[in-house]
Amino acid sequence: MDPARLSSRPLILDGGLATELERRRHDTTGPLWSARVLLDAPEAIEQLHYDYYAAGADCVISASYQASYDGFRALGVEADQTTTYLIRSVELASAARDRFLRASQATSREPERALYVAASIGPYGAMLHDGSEYHGNYGVTLRELRRFHEARFGVLAGCSPDVLACETVPSLEEASVLMDLIRDQPSIDAWISFTSHDGIHTAHGEPLLDCARAVDGMSNVVAVGVNCLHPSLVLQAIQTLRSGTDKPVVAYPNSGEGWDASARRWSGTATSASLADLAPAWVEGGARIVGGCCRTGPSDIAALEAALRPRE
Repeated sequence: MDPARLSSRPLILDGGLATELERRRHDTTGPLWSARVLLDAPEAIEQLHYDYYAAGADCVISASYQASYDGFRALGVEADQTTTYLIRSVELASAARDRFLRASQATSREPERALYVAASIGPYGAMLHDGSEYHGNYGVTLRELRRFHEARFGVLAGCSPDVLACETVPSLEEASVLMDLIRDQPSIDAWISFTSHDGIHTAHGEPLLDCARAVDGMSNVVAVGVNCLHPSLVLQAIQTLRSGTDKPVVAYPNSGEGWDASARRWSGTATSASLADLAPAWVEGGARIVGGCCRTGPSDIAALEAALRPRE
């Protein structure tokens, strides 16, 4: 992903994947969450990626967030089949991009923007399926975290996505493992985005300032930021991160609702201010990659695109 591209205008991400698939009546209630749809209805994932490109997204994120060797093994899926599903997640996003470009060319409306595919690297907590990506108290060693991440990291990097999205990371400790793996893949770009409850600290409690400083010298980390946090916290998080690095900031909050891990449902109400209302201030504050996370959909991204790129 060309850093010069990020300096010219904000790059727009897609919105939620699992929650939008659920809204479209696909079952994401089990421990595999959106990765279940990779097995059951991959065409639905490809269509959703397409819909996000059509809504104005420059970059879509693959359905590999919940896909891991440990998670699939617990359901009786062999390692070679897990590798197939990981590769499929990136192929579906690439296929949607290709289809969108063909459709645009056929109607003489070829988009005046580069389109990207990000391969999602979800946190260890996503595999636990207990909401621990929102606190990071895993009770495992760094060695265990590396073992968990290493195999799928290599597979997804080998698919040659435009960028690896290391997302919803709750702690600097887990980020340090991911940073080691990113160093092992110098030819691939990545971003790291954290969860936060206050816009100042990670969900686990480390200062976001320290997180920004930790990645500042890594040439193939193209951005650092936050995701799946309340939209009202994003501007504070951007300001905090910008005080520790000159790297572009990535920000893609959820709708403002909260995940109730014990009840297995989203609770509360969405913020009254939309992504489109809030994002111009985020961009002004230094965010260069902006989108939505859980409980946001194509309509939110279309409104975001219109707000950030008003037509003459």
